[in-house]
Amino acid sequence: MHSAIPSWLRRWGISIASLLLGLATLLVFRRGLPHVGWIVGDLLLLWLIVAVVTEVRVPVETRRRRLALQAAEYTIQTLYHNLLLFVLPAYYASATLTSVNALFLAGVAAGALVTAVDPWYRALVAPRPWLGHALLGFSVFAALNVALPLVSVRPIIALEGSAVLAALSLTPILRRPGAATWRQAHGRAAALALVAAVAVWLGRGLVPPAPLFLARATAAREVQRLEPVGETEGSIPAATVAGWGGIAAYTAVHAPAGLSQAIEHVWRRDGQVVARIPLSPVQGGRAEGFRTWSRRTDLTPPLHGRYTVDVMTASGQLIGRLRFTVTP
Repeated sequence: MHSAIPSWLRRWGISIASLLLGLATLLVFRRGLPHVGWIVGDLLLLWLIVAVVTEVRVPVETRRRRLALQAAEYTIQTLYHNLLLFVLPAYYASATLTSVNALFLAGVAAGALVTAVDPWYRALVAPRPWLGHALLGFSVFAALNVALPLVSVRPIIALEGSAVLAALSLTPILRRPGAATWRQAHGRAAALALVAAVAVWLGRGLVPPAPLFLARATAAREVQRLEPVGETEGSIPAATVAGWGGIAAYTAVHAPAGLSQAIEHVWRRDGQVVARIPLSPVQGGRAEGFRTWSRRTDLTPPLHGRYTVDVMTASGQLIGRLRFTVTP
């Protein structure tokens, strides 16, 4: 039993330490400590090291410097882990777990977990170079998609720009010695960037618009002085709604300082869209979120049903969802 402990620690010790450090990082970043933009920039700088290491990997293999190669691979793994772990809280806050954008959150979480556990990474990623390349592109895309809005880039532009830059970041991989010249590699990366830009536009609903998130959402009788009046607790009788002459959806959207983002409320009853209401653009920088609302006074009988109000960016990304039920 005692003889097995050192072997077990050698195999799992670093992974356990990475997980513990990751949990501590999540707590720190979730509390919103300052200098987040600087930390993102630092992590993106670390990604540049990943690109350099990827470029020199083949020469290292050729010279059979196994120790240097192992160090390079561990550095790449650590940088993947850092990038994904940093953006995980932002995507968790922004994702709506009952929508399709939860799939992207699951992908970020899976990447952070696999890169934290060395045996899993060695078994899944190390033997498959294509998976390592995909992980590089995904990590860069996920990090830039959070970082760019922090410097006032609108989410849809950040989404498209992140896809293009992530594809271009693969240029050193596409140029690997013996595979292509630099000019050919740049051409392939540019073509890949075009495909990526089209793909993320078509699939933009799958990606949470991090770091935007819904800070507060409630249904109410009305809104006065930017505060809801007569809030509901999830269900309300139809007779009460009729007596009110309508019902309001109050939402507060948190966004980085300096960011302006047009949004809309999409009302649904029992899954069917009944209204799309454009709202004033969100102005970032308010700790409690930018407060806005829409009120429906044109509800037609029967009023009862399951209502949802999706808070959407003008380009079609889901920020958050309000739910309430009107009972018969």
